[in-house]
Amino acid sequence: MSNKLQINSLVLYKIRPARVVAIDDKIEIELEGGKTKRVRDKDVHLLHPGPLTSLKALRAEPVDVTEAWELLEGEATGFADLLGLVFEKPTPVDAWSLWQRVAEGVYFEAEPDALKPRSAEAVEQELNARAEKARAEQEWTGFLERMKARRINDDDRKRLSEVERLAYGEIEQSRILQELNVSASPENAYRMLVDLGYWAEDHNPHPGRQGPAIESPDYPVGELPEEERFDFTALAAYAIDDEESNDPDDAISLDADRIWVHVADVAALVPPDSAIDREARARGANLYLPEVVSNMLPPALTDRLGLGLQPESPALSIGFKLDEAAELTDIEIRISRIRATRISYAEANNRMPEEPFAGLKAITDRYRQRRKASGSAGLDLPEVSVKLKEGRPQIKTLAPLESREMVTDAMLMAGEAVATYCQANGIPIPYAVQAPPDEARSPQTLSEMYAYRRFFKPTQSAAMAGLHAGLGLHRYARSTSPLRRYQDLLVHQQLRAHLLGLPCLPENEVSIRASQADEGSFVRRRTERFSNQHWKLVWLKQRPGWKGTAVVVDKDERKVTLLIPELAMETRIRVRDGGLTLDEEVSVQLREVDLAEQTGYFRLL
Repeated sequence: MSNKLQINSLVLYKIRPARVVAIDDKIEIELEGGKTKRVRDKDVHLLHPGPLTSLKALRAEPVDVTEAWELLEGEATGFADLLGLVFEKPTPVDAWSLWQRVAEGVYFEAEPDALKPRSAEAVEQELNARAEKARAEQEWTGFLERMKARRINDDDRKRLSEVERLAYGEIEQSRILQELNVSASPENAYRMLVDLGYWAEDHNPHPGRQGPAIESPDYPVGELPEEERFDFTALAAYAIDDEESNDPDDAISLDADRIWVHVADVAALVPPDSAIDREARARGANLYLPEVVSNMLPPALTDRLGLGLQPESPALSIGFKLDEAAELTDIEIRISRIRATRISYAEANNRMPEEPFAGLKAITDRYRQRRKASGSAGLDLPEVSVKLKEGRPQIKTLAPLESREMVTDAMLMAGEAVATYCQANGIPIPYAVQAPPDEARSPQTLSEMYAYRRFFKPTQSAAMAGLHAGLGLHRYARSTSPLRRYQDLLVHQQLRAHLLGLPCLPENEVSIRASQADEGSFVRRRTERFSNQHWKLVWLKQRPGWKGTAVVVDKDERKVTLLIPELAMETRIRVRDGGLTLDEEVSVQLREVDLAEQTGYFRLL
């Protein structure tokens, strides 16, 4: 066989076969598809002298090169010599088939002018790698087929962790969704995982998407320091809360005309920069989900310090009176010990005619009127409690109770008292401030309250005392929930240091810590909001065709916004004639629930 390039020779041009059709100062070659090209001699490599009359005759047939590879024993050779070793009388088809085998790179390092046999070890590794790749591709193909048929096995669940990460918003793309021609979004990933049974139909994805720590921290809780505490154990103190509450951190006493708000002395066991403190700061607040409560502090600490959970409780007691103008006066704060009796809002409400509840209510009513005169928002929008009981959501309307109003005002009084005390004594704390709305209103109806809520700006932490417009207070500090909120704990740490004559944290450090806690708290509140909506929708989905009453709270030319008080849920419905009026009650029926989109669709009856 000639090794000379001639017309109708088979040559390699780059990685494609070509046929020589003319030779002069350059070489004219024909490529697949009939296109011709003039190239230099060095641009092509001779595979077979021919004759090759048509490239269409070429095909890649199986070729065994192992015997030739073994004979060469690692010695480099040219393609023509290898072709002669493998075939007695090679044809252009043989040459092209051999080159395709060589170009695979298993047995030879594929350079046309110098083919170097690879070592036996390298060949074995390559063959194993290719076999593994082929096996993986086969498994991938089988996985996609099972996905399309909605029949997955245990191994498939491991692959689906990629889709789960997309559903949680950890990644933005998914090869699996791409292969199935499904656009990549957390909502589509959610639908797929539920459809496949990877997730339960009512799976709540929002804790995973928002990313707060779910498990409560587990740190050892030390012993209370030996220190003098004012003895309030003879004064009746009531820790009033929801029946399901497991973290009572405030209680109220009435001592003649003086109110004492006792708050769990969490800072006694959580000093600044302790391990527990740093963990609580990162979390910012407790996380209350319908399915679980995640504490910012170790549960053992709550068991030790929660008011009324032990025969005696260490407390920080905030005392004050109201003058004739319902302004706080005679403020004092003491490190104390109390005996608290735990009762529910419902029980306290039933005992409102009795003392000390009647006396407390009379004082807090005066305070509420003062706040109202100062422009407090006074929004009375529907609220519900969403809990999971035995795996099923339960929704309970939080009816307005006198006892709840009384406790709320008592806690606000304590917050104002603490802010006033810290301002007067130069104690750096995070004050809670809220700018006034752009337009002052006195909302009366549900639609007016709904509209007015949007005028309010968010509450912010500030180093200086200032107006909290929504509460109608000129100074205020969150300070009555140190078991639940880090801001309150930070205030307590500063108060304890001051009361014990120890250095307080400087203002800049307080601001940094408050900002860090705000970040964690924001994530937790957002997680709660989305999770509550999710379980409300699950509750509805379990009741196909549910009917209820809604109130029109907003409207435009095409749609109205309805508020369903029983669920504390908003929905928008398209209306044709626009005949509905604000605050009109209408009957609605559930049409559909889309958990992925967090939406319930209703129709008017």
